[in-house]
Order: sequence, then C-alpha cells, then structure tokens
Amino acid sequence: MKTIRIGTGAGFSGDRIEPAVDLAERGDIDYLVFECLAERTIALAQQAKMHDPDGGFDPLLERRMRAVLPICHKKAIRVISNMGAANPVAAARRTVDIACELGLSGLKVAAVVGDDVLDILSPDQFRIDEAGCTLAGFEKQVVSANAYLGAGGIVDALAAGADVVLTGRAADPAMFLAPQIFEFGWQMDDWNRLGRGTLVGHLLECGGQITGGYFADPGIKDVPDLARLGFPIAEVAEDGNAVITKLADTGGFVTAATCKEQLLYEVHDPKRYIQPDVVADFSNVEIAEIGPDRVAITGGDGSARTGTLKVSIGYVDSCVGEGQISYAGPGAEARGRLALDILHQRLLLAGIAHEEVRGELIGVNSVFQDAKSGPSEPAEVRLRFVVRTRDLATAARIGEEVESLYLNGPAGGGGVTKSKREIVAIVSGLLPEGQVRTQFEMMEA
Repeated sequence: MKTIRIGTGAGFSGDRIEPAVDLAERGDIDYLVFECLAERTIALAQQAKMHDPDGGFDPLLERRMRAVLPICHKKAIRVISNMGAANPVAAARRTVDIACELGLSGLKVAAVVGDDVLDILSPDQFRIDEAGCTLAGFEKQVVSANAYLGAGGIVDALAAGADVVLTGRAADPAMFLAPQIFEFGWQMDDWNRLGRGTLVGHLLECGGQITGGYFADPGIKDVPDLARLGFPIAEVAEDGNAVITKLADTGGFVTAATCKEQLLYEVHDPKRYIQPDVVADFSNVEIAEIGPDRVAITGGDGSARTGTLKVSIGYVDSCVGEGQISYAGPGAEARGRLALDILHQRLLLAGIAHEEVRGELIGVNSVFQDAKSGPSEPAEVRLRFVVRTRDLATAARIGEEVESLYLNGPAGGGGVTKSKREIVAIVSGLLPEGQVRTQFEMMEA
C-alpha cells in the first residue's frame, strides 16, 4: 500500500522556523505544510494590503522560504501554505523572486485564489450569524470577507506540477488533505477517505501541540527538551489511516495522550466536524502507541459536505489605548491599586470618552478580576490600563495618562509603555459553495 509522509512546518504565523528546516533536511518527507492563518489574521492582512497593494501576506514568508526552499527544491519536497493570507499572488511572486536570488531555476509556484468574496456577497441576502442581520444592516466598517476554501484548488495546482502552493483563507485541515487526495487519487465524494484525511490534517495543523508543546504542564505532564521541540510527521497510507511521529532526536514526544488532546482541540461535535470538503466523523477513531514517538490513528469516517462555506467578515470594531507601569518593593500592590484608582478618576475628570475600561495588576488579578492577594505581599506588580474608544486620537490619551503617573502618582513607578491600535474583530456567515470560484495562477523561477 502506498504511503506518503507529510510534515508540519508551522502551526501559526509566528511559529519557530528551525523545526521546519530540520524536517526538510532529515525527515524524509514528501510534503511540508505551513499553517499560518488564525481567525483575525486574514483581516489584519487585508488591512496591510489596503496600505500596500504588494503586501498582505505573512511577514515571515521570506525568512521561511529562504530557509527551506533550497532543501525542498533539491529533495523534491513540495511546500503548501496559507502564508498567502490576503495576497497569495504577491506572496507567490515574492517566492519566485527568492528562488531566483537563490539560483533555484525551474521552481513552480502556484497562488490559489478565490477566498476573497467581499465583492460577490449580496449585502441584502448575506446574513451575519452573530449580529442577527444582513451585511447591509451591519453598522461597522467591513474590511474583509474570506471564505474557507477546501482542498480542490491545491489539488489542481499540485496536478499542474506546482512545487510550492500558496493559498489565502483555506480550511486548516484542507492543506494537509490536498496532498492525500492528489497522491492517492481519492474521489471528491469518497467521504470515508476524505474524513480520514481531514483527521490527519486536524492532528497536524497545530504543529508542536501534538509533539508536547501545548500539552506540557510541569509536575503533571512533564515533556522533555521543550527548547528543541520537534514538529510532527504523518505517515499516511492509501486508505487514509496514519501514524503520527517525529524525528527521534528532537525534543518533546508523540504519545496517545498528545494525540487525544489534539484530536479534541477546537472540535465542537466529534461526529460532525464540518469542513469545506467533508463532514468528518471522529467518534470511532482509535489511537494506539506502536513504538516510541509512533502513534497509529485509525477509524476516521465522514459524510457528504454541507454545500456551504464559512465566511469570516473582518471589521473595525473600535480603538484601544493602553498604558503599563511597574511598582516594586514594599507596598507595591497598594501603590499599584492607588494608581489604578487615579486613572479611573482621570478618565472622568479629563472627559475622555470611552466604551469599556479594564484596569489590572498583572500577577494579582489580570486573569481573575476578583482575585485577592495571597498571604504574602507580591514583591512587584505591573499595572495595565486599557480603554476602548472610538478613535485613535482618544486612544493615545490613555497611555499619556499612565505616563503622567511618573510624577503625579504614587512613588516608585517605572518602565512605562504605551500603545494605541485599531481593533479588528470577526463575525461570520455561510455562503453557497457554488458562488465561490477557486483557481490558481502558476509562476516559475
């Protein structure tokens, strides 16, 4: 039975690069997949593209490509990633430029497009679920609308000979499902195999989570050598069953427990994990350790896809101003609480218009707002004061008020930082898949 090996190069946009290089060099893999888009990332990328038409792709794309392309080109490892974000075509052009600079002639790079659906949404018909209204009735500044694409466009690009495939908003498991469909010739209505392939993708998509990173909890779930954490590899058979493993001399481990935690991660209903290609069923999955860092995954299933695609709508919700200052030594907490009281009063006295306020002492009550101090007084506290406003000019005043505590607040404050930013938020709705046209553009170094 034919088997392919798929490695995870990243589990989020800011992930480490060294494990991907290690997989490419020593992992004997066929595919290296970088999953780099979160819910809001695509909307933030759309904002960046508005300011720079050649921008809007992942900021680490260049570093990653310079690190792995020479190895992958030499060893015929194909790269798949959603680092295209809001601008897959520009990302592909930059990748081709990098390949040329590195002397990698003949490298084919495909940009999969079609996820940007803002221009095709009907304002009067597209319904935003969270807001309970249509797009036309949504009283916010919309900056993006991206559909979660399935594996089809990536499969087409691979079939056309692409060595690197860059997408925008694709469903995370779809990037891992696509090479399985392509290599094994699965039909797009083979729900059992598509369900199993989606299971493999779901297990791999978060990278170091399944090799012990997010799993670790000192004294309860100890994980060795986290500083050298390795990323996972799936050895996938033609029937869709797989073995999850990693390079033997890297940090972390792959166990039944790490795989079970990742299996349940972000899954609302294990019997109906709705994806663009299939409704996956994880309820009968069997997980068995068959050797050191080798876990067999069997029993996934699936049923027909829904015919709709989730669309994430990015919008400018508000602005946030923030300031921080530290207090240390005897009475640190009392001075921090006094400073917070001053800041709350200053909002009113200075007439600063605001919608929401959060003041906290990090290490005391920044997670649990009603938390009380322990029996011993903290040696230091970090005050954080955050205010949600309507505009950036007002948001800037928050940091200024915190900075004024240097001489106008309690003794011993130091280390002030201040910032202001727009807040991009996300809502969602469903779009019939027939309204979305997925295609790819091929480029060559």
